[in-house]
Formats: sequence, structure tokens, C-alpha cells
Amino acid sequence: MPGRRALFLAVCCLGISAFITQVTLMRELLGIFSGNELVFGIVLGNWLLLTGIGATLGRTSARLRDPVAVLVPAQILIAVLPLVDVLVLRTLHDAVFLRGAAVGVTGTMVSCFVLLAPYCLIAGYLLTLASRILASNSSATSIGQVYFLDNVGDVIGGLLFSFVLIHLFDTFGILYTPAMLNCALACMVAFVFKKRVLLLSSAAATVLLAVMALGYDLDRISTRMEYAGRLVVHEGTSPYGRLVVTRSARQYDFILNGVVLFTTHDIEDVEETVHFAMAQQPGARCVLLISGGVSGTAREILKYPHVARVDYVELDPQILEVGRRFLPDRLADPRIHVINTDGRLFVRQTGRRYDVVIVDVPDPSTSQINRFYTREFLTEVRRILRPGGVISFALGRYENYLSPELADLIGTAHRTVKQAFENVVILPAGHIFFLASDSPLTLEIAARIEEAGIATQLVNRHYLTAVLTPDRLAAMHRAISEAAPVNRDFSPVLYYHHLRYWLSRFTVSFWIPGAVLLLILLVCLHPIRPVTFALFTTGLTASALEVVLLVGFQILYGCVYHRVGLIIALFMVGLGIGSFTMNRLLPGRRRRDLAWLEVAMGMYAAALPFAMVGLGRFDSPVSQAAIPVLALVLGVGVGLAFPLAGKVDFSAVTTTAARLYTADYLGAAVGALLVSTLLIPVMGVTAVCLLAAGLNILSGLILLVTGRETR
Repeated sequence: MPGRRALFLAVCCLGISAFITQVTLMRELLGIFSGNELVFGIVLGNWLLLTGIGATLGRTSARLRDPVAVLVPAQILIAVLPLVDVLVLRTLHDAVFLRGAAVGVTGTMVSCFVLLAPYCLIAGYLLTLASRILASNSSATSIGQVYFLDNVGDVIGGLLFSFVLIHLFDTFGILYTPAMLNCALACMVAFVFKKRVLLLSSAAATVLLAVMALGYDLDRISTRMEYAGRLVVHEGTSPYGRLVVTRSARQYDFILNGVVLFTTHDIEDVEETVHFAMAQQPGARCVLLISGGVSGTAREILKYPHVARVDYVELDPQILEVGRRFLPDRLADPRIHVINTDGRLFVRQTGRRYDVVIVDVPDPSTSQINRFYTREFLTEVRRILRPGGVISFALGRYENYLSPELADLIGTAHRTVKQAFENVVILPAGHIFFLASDSPLTLEIAARIEEAGIATQLVNRHYLTAVLTPDRLAAMHRAISEAAPVNRDFSPVLYYHHLRYWLSRFTVSFWIPGAVLLLILLVCLHPIRPVTFALFTTGLTASALEVVLLVGFQILYGCVYHRVGLIIALFMVGLGIGSFTMNRLLPGRRRRDLAWLEVAMGMYAAALPFAMVGLGRFDSPVSQAAIPVLALVLGVGVGLAFPLAGKVDFSAVTTTAARLYTADYLGAAVGALLVSTLLIPVMGVTAVCLLAAGLNILSGLILLVTGRETR
């Protein structure tokens, strides 16, 4: 077919654009909505759900007389829409929502659906449309080809984003890359198919994008509009998020992914974080501080005269770089040793011993942060503490009302700490502080501070008398329960309780969005055939197990960006290998092959949690390489299924492509919405894997006992 290579490149470009756009918009949305794991699930679930709906709408492409005339303008829209989305997010947020107020679940759901709908619907539609254009005859071959080419684009986009773009450009600079590529490919397709008007339109769009990229700093302009009324002195991105620093008079606010990390004049947080722990060991010589040092805590620790060394561990190098630029005195003392790595990884690998460990990380709103509140982590900290050593961390706030959600949060945290340490004290101050040690702990914090001759501005006898009252301490004691669950690495129940605590701030009803989601699933999947159900379960399993692999790797080996990016990249490489292999073997494959493939996926899912537990017993380069390999194997299995499903359930190109893409994306959407946000915290990793295994084995058995062979 004339122009076939140009169409191959266009589909591949769609995959590149989809991956880079998805990750970039997700980072922006998480920042705008102060994202936790629920927000992450909502964003990703909406993305996959809308793309699946778009694939369903692609059925109408069968009636198009000139499908190329639709492909080219759609590709131009794909290029431009992400840039518009980011501008809208940053500039209209305060016009839609109350300035400074947290956005609830309903607002987040509706906003994400509306914002992502144009791009995702078009992207899903193009997958079905491309299958129809590439179909030179009435066969299923083009469906597998489009799936493979889209996977190749995903791999290229993933590698570009993870290892090149994120290190070189800001948000708009990243999005200009797929935008220019899409416009260039639109020009090529229009030229090859002799569409003069579309060629001129594509060329004009390319020139306009180039002028915008070279002549306007949209990241700078939109950031200043987003933080109107404040002086923005820094905006930048790193693999770990977008950091904005604003200044008012002499006060700096450090804002990471939409959440205020710290304010330079916020003395309360700094002094409470340091002195509650240090008062237990005023003669401490060696202190470990995990995160937060730029806020002033590292310098505050040095007020204790015996401290000879503070090891300050910070994951994001951007925070350290910007902190040194604007707050050079905070880390200038030679006794402060800055270590740029994952805090949990450092605790596991260090051979040093400490008198005090202060964990100054945010509340466990994600599975990544939850790693610092588990029994396993606390046991690791106990190993590096000297006799009588103390660990401290903060969790939630208490404002003279102990809600059921807050009580569950405190109870779970207390029982978890008691699994590792003999003595635990809970202090309801600005935040709720937990102190733990195998030696006795004291509430005479003011006396200890005075005896050590430490000068403080806020944490003094008067302040502590006001906040550590008998009734407030009694409320903490009431929250303690021996029946509370223990927060573990692969059963992150504390994250679930924190999610409930966060949701308690809003009036939330999940019946309406749940009913809408169920209705969409029924409409898009109707009629549900055995092959469609198989692809639905495959998409759900792929989404669920990819989350399990990412969570497991971070628990076992730390949140190291390049390694996490490698897991995602190898999963997508596996998709490409699987789809390419099956496209070559397709003529000889039958329905029973898909059935046994589903059973094999189920067996893989069932074995995965036990394999990860086994890997956790060995900390070596070989064991660390095993999880990326497991991601590759998962991708191969998923990639094999799609082209084979297209062959055994083929009716017509557009209807088959729409049906299969819809099932795959909707399954992945359900996995994204439910697994990381609800099922893993409530059921644990092992139960989630076994549930996925059961679904896949069930779909395989249904394929074996129903239908007929398609040769």
C-alpha cells in the first residue's frame, strides 16, 4: 500500500506521544491536586478509561471514505492538546476551585475526566482508525501491527522521557518534543497521500510550535500566573517532581508537586521535629536525619553541644541544589554530611551506628512514602541504633478531636512501632510525634532542653505545658489498640488508614462515580465475549502486577529513579517482543493457545509475590536485576495475548480492533483505579496477585470450554 511506511511511523509516533504526555500530565495533575495514591489512581484510571472509550468510538471509522483525511488533523490535535492542558491546569485552577483549599475526590474526578477527555478519546480513536487504514485485506494482521508499533513508540517515549528529556527540559520543553514529532509525521503523511490542504495545515502548526518554543518561555509564564501575587524565584523539574520556590519579604516557600515542603519562618515544625527526639538523648554524638534538612532541622540538631556528626539523607538532588542556592547557611556546617540517595536504601546499607534517627518525611499518602512507616523499616532502624538510641517520626495532626479515622491511623502506627521497639511515646503537638526506643523515654522534654542549655523560640516549657496536656495525652492513649493491624511492606494498611483520614475532610460518596464506571464498562464491553473477557483480565493483570513490581522494588531496593524507569521500560520492551513474536507466529495459532496463555499469566501472577519475598532475602546485583527481568517477562506475556486475540475473535478490522483495544484499556483502567488505591492496602500484595491469577485462570478455562476454533 502506498505510504505504508509513513503510516507505520505515524502510529509509532502516537505511542511516543502517548507515553511522554501521560507521564508529564500525570505529574502536573498530581501537583495541582496535591496527589496521593488515590489521585494517582484517578488520573491513570481516567486516562485508560477514556482511551478505551475512544477505541470504542473508532468503530465509526469503518464508514469513512477518506480515513487519512481524519488521521492527519487528529495527529495535529494530539500534538497541541497537551500544551493546552498544562496551561489550563496552571492558570485556571484558582478560577475553578477555592484558592488555597484542598480539592476533594469529586472535584478531582470531574476535573481529570474533562481535562484528559479530548486527548485520550482522540488517541484511542486513532488506534482503531490506524488498524482500519493499514488493513490491506480483511484480516486481523493490521490489528497486531498497530499494537506492536504503538508498543515500539511507548518504549522509545519511555526511554526518551526517563533518561533524556526529564534531565534537560522543563514541562513545556518535554511536551514540545512529541508535539514537533507529531506535526512532522502529519506533514509526511499528508505529503505522501497528496493532501495539499492538510500539508499546509501541518506545516503551519509545525512553524507555530517552533515559534512558541523559541520565542516564549511558557513554563515561566504559566508558573507566574499559577502563583499570582507571589514572587517566583525558582521553578524546575527533576525525576522526582516539580519544585517551585516563592519569596515573600524574607520568607521562602519550597513547594514540591503542589505541596508545601516547608516555609523558612515556620519555626514550630523545625523545633518539634528536632527537640522531641534530641531531648531523649541530649548527649547524642551521631544523628541520622532522613529528609527535611534544608528546612533547618539539620542546623537545629547542631545546637546540642555533643553532636559531632549529622548524616542528612535526601532523595531529590534538586532540593539540595536549590536549598544551597537560597539558604546556604542551612547546610554549611562541616559536621553536616549530605547524602543524596533513598533514605531506606541508606538505612539498609550503612555500617554506621546512630544515637538518634529522625525521619522527617511526609505522611504515608503513597506506597512509596509508606515504606518509612512499616515494621520492616523500623526493624532496620533498630539495627543501626546504638544502645539507648531513639527514632522519631510525625504522623497526622490532632486538634482536640479524635475522629475514628485518626484513631485508626494512630492505633495502627503505634502497634507497628511496638513490633520493633519496647517503649513508645506519642506526643500530640503541632503534628502527632512518635518516639520509640528500647530504653525508657521521658515526657520531661522542657526540663531536658533547659538542662542542656538549648535556646529555642517555641518549644519551651510554656508551649509544651499548653500542648501536652493530660486530656490530649489521654486521647492518644485511647487510640492505642492491640487489635490494630500491623503496617508491613507488602501489606501497607497504614497508607489505607491515612487515605481514610484524608477523605474524612471531604463529603465523599463513591456510589455515583462507581455506578458511572460500571455503566461505562457494561456499555463498552457489551456483548462480553470470552476473548473480550480474556483481554480485559489481561489488561487488569498487567496494570496490577506492574504496580506490584514497582512497589516491591522500592521496598526492597529503594526509590532509585533510573532503576524504576528501567522496570517500566523493560515492561514495554516485553510488550513489543511479545506482540512482534505473535505477529510472526499468528497463522498457526488458535483459540486454545490464547486459553493456555491466560492460564500461564495466572500462574505467573500467583508465583510473583513468593518470588519477591525470596528476592528480599538477598541484597545483591543479581537479585536487583531480577525484578526488571520479571517486568520484561510480564510484558512479553501481555504482548503475546493481543495479536492472538485479534486473530481468534476476528470479524471485521474496525469492530475487532475497537472491541479488543477497549477491553484491554478498560481492564487496565480498573486495575489502576482499584489495585494501588484500595486492594493492595486492604488485601496486601499476595492477595492481589492471587486475585489477578484467579481472574486469568478463569478466563483461560472459559476459552477452553466455550466457542469454536478459528483457523
